[in-house]
Amino acid sequence: MNPLITTGQRPGDRTALSVNLNKVALLRNTRTLTIPSVTRAATLALQAGAQGITVHPRPDERHIRSHDVFDLADLLRDWPAAEYNIEGNPLHNLMDLVRRLAERGQAPQQVTFVPDAVGQSTSDHGWSLPQDAAQLVPLIREAQGLGARVSLFMDPLPQAMAAARDTGAERVELYTEAYARAHGTPRQAEVLAGRGAGLALNAGHDLNRDNLADFLAAVPGVEEVSIGHALIADALELGLAETVRDYLRCIHRASA
Repeated sequence: MNPLITTGQRPGDRTALSVNLNKVALLRNTRTLTIPSVTRAATLALQAGAQGITVHPRPDERHIRSHDVFDLADLLRDWPAAEYNIEGNPLHNLMDLVRRLAERGQAPQQVTFVPDAVGQSTSDHGWSLPQDAAQLVPLIREAQGLGARVSLFMDPLPQAMAAARDTGAERVELYTEAYARAHGTPRQAEVLAGRGAGLALNAGHDLNRDNLADFLAAVPGVEEVSIGHALIADALELGLAETVRDYLRCIHRASA
């Protein structure tokens, strides 16, 4: 049994780092080859100390493909303390993948519901609540019944947090692009308004080695950060394992 799902605690109670592997798959898909390997990248990240793996399979499979979702589930059997987080729009392809994994006894520890449109290049906004609640609540309950924790991708707006809690989701993932753009400017503090209203907090989008420690110091109690684009870009210079270790050092600095 995964201690992250049963107790919610991590060694030292620091923020967990989940490595998003979408860009590894995107590079692989530019050729009819199997390199770079998504599962090899996951192994290197976990060996370097990452506490989880994130994928965001989109309907067009332009990066993560369905077989990657299942290949990673197989790999993570050998990493019982690691968390598998699958992101996506539950109104598109996400729930079918979660159901198929659950049938195999491999339900992810967490699913993150993201309101992406089909073909959208990247996530750029959170759910509109309470407007979206009616369609989300049955899917939240289904995902939980399959054994997954549910996190909702949300803009950091205080007035939306109570509505997110009322859906029954356990967590929210704060959309942090606005913070990343404002980092180092007088506006930095203005975009840290989202607190969880009793929900546990995750965060992601445009967090990097320059702003991660400052963000976590300003928003204490974040359970998990999911980082992909910046981390994979840094890995081109530093190597994947050293990059993961450097992001972990940022997290440690924030908690020191």
